[in-house]
Amino acid sequence: MSSGPPVPGALILKNALFTAVVPGTVTILIPWRILSSSGEIRLDGASALRYLALLPILSGLAVYLWSLLGFARTGRGTPAHIDPPRTLVVRGPYRVTRNPMYAAVLLAILGEAALFASGRLLGYAALVLAVLHGFVVLYEEPALRRRFGPSYEAYCARVPRWFLSRRRREPDEWP
Repeated sequence: MSSGPPVPGALILKNALFTAVVPGTVTILIPWRILSSSGEIRLDGASALRYLALLPILSGLAVYLWSLLGFARTGRGTPAHIDPPRTLVVRGPYRVTRNPMYAAVLLAILGEAALFASGRLLGYAALVLAVLHGFVVLYEEPALRRRFGPSYEAYCARVPRWFLSRRRREPDEWP
């Protein structure tokens, strides 16, 4: 991670609040409600192998926090659409995918589905993916094109929306 200017306390607070409300609801509250309503929240009798599911959960958390730090340090904003970054963030995990926060949330939900061996959480992850993809394509990308213009277009040409892409990006081509 690159160092940048110090992040003001108010910006840290806004990012923490957003994280608690939005990703917290999507990755913790809703899965907990799904698991508790179906009785799948139990781990007794689970094989030690299932605990490997903690890896995608923790990886998702790490990528989310790394992305959030980029929004605060580089973009001087938050993931909230009412207080977006002031500059286009193209560093860190944004060099690999244009949507690392969404990918991180999905990774965490998939880890939870594996940990609890829950088909319901797997279905929920598919629903979250569909909603996020629709949101990105129909709202977020057009808004970013309007806000950042040619620099966003150039970024889109280099970095895939999600992880899968036929485009090959050399490190020296990265922003």
